[in-house]
Amino acid sequence: MATAADRFNINSQLEHLQSRYVGTGHADTNRFEWAVNIHRDSYASYFGHHPMMQYFALAENESIGRVKYNMMQKMLLPCGLPPERDEE
Repeated sequence: MATAADRFNINSQLEHLQSRYVGTGHADTNRFEWAVNIHRDSYASYFGHHPMMQYFALAENESIGRVKYNMMQKMLLPCGLPPERDEE
């Protein structure tokens, strides 16, 4: 059985994790923001692993520099324009 202290401890750890790492989200994160974080994290990982960039360049029949440039452009708006929010 979880006590009230255990639940408080778990919630405080989760809040600390969410404040430290942006991509973990929070209660107000919507679907679009979550998808943008996932796409940007993926592109950042690809940049960090040169063999992945070589693979993408080979698959697209482009130079590695061109593939990096295209991915950098995609990082600006990876999921397109954000949806319009309802004003309350």
